[in-house]
Amino acid sequence: MNQDNIDGEQEIEKIARNVLIGSKAWGKFPTPVDQIVSYAELQVASGVDLSKVEPGFFTKKLHSLQRALSKVLAAVDLREKTIYLDLSQIPERQRFNQLHETGHKALTWQRDTYIHLDDESTLDPDTDDLFERQASWFASDALFQLDRFEDEVAKLPLTIKSPLALAKHFGGSRHACLRRYVVKSKKRCALLVLKKPEMNGEFSAAIRNYFQSSSFTAEFGTLQWPSKCGLDFQFMKEVKFGAKLHEKGQITLAIASGEFVSFSYHFFYNTYNVFVLLLPP
Repeated sequence: MNQDNIDGEQEIEKIARNVLIGSKAWGKFPTPVDQIVSYAELQVASGVDLSKVEPGFFTKKLHSLQRALSKVLAAVDLREKTIYLDLSQIPERQRFNQLHETGHKALTWQRDTYIHLDDESTLDPDTDDLFERQASWFASDALFQLDRFEDEVAKLPLTIKSPLALAKHFGGSRHACLRRYVVKSKKRCALLVLKKPEMNGEFSAAIRNYFQSSSFTAEFGTLQWPSKCGLDFQFMKEVKFGAKLHEKGQITLAIASGEFVSFSYHFFYNTYNVFVLLLPP
């Protein structure tokens, strides 16, 4: 298929749905990633941990020069039909990475590239690399089972505890689930994701991601944030003093029109990232 003719996310959703149904993973929880991998005629390499391989592994085993990657977390050799994983990653991340590599096989227009090496940047759903971004779309669609995710969301209240529970239900990471929860939501909500706070002259955390639901954007426009958040933000004070989870925050922010609006926020800190779910009154 010519890349110019790809119908973007809708085409990828169609492929993910066919894979879920064909692998009999549809409606099973947590999502049976091993069934999906097997259905795609792939296997995870046994006895290989990318966090422990020798420097020459990629040239010797995969016959591929390692690109300028910070650290390879996952790879697939479509000739050998084999996925390689960094087993030091948390299980939820390994599951997503397996599906990302499976995406390189399932998305038919990507098969001409036999070797894919992926690091933190290429596994980022917001990467500028179109093929990698598409593989991550497939991974998210397959892991969270498309509209089955929306069906489960509809049963739960609009609170940060809902995506945390759904992450366990589907077998995905809390970060990935929180992202999908907001991006796919029909309700007004937004999600600020901060990197791990640091003390570098001041206690602050750099912004990693920010997402809004379409209905939130329609009403408030896109909120602007600084590159990092310090103690002038109440949720950063909560991080500093050891808070982990609550649903009682209040914050006033300037919206796109220049007006100031008071929002409620729900807060979750997992020691790696700070998640702030914004809800309008």
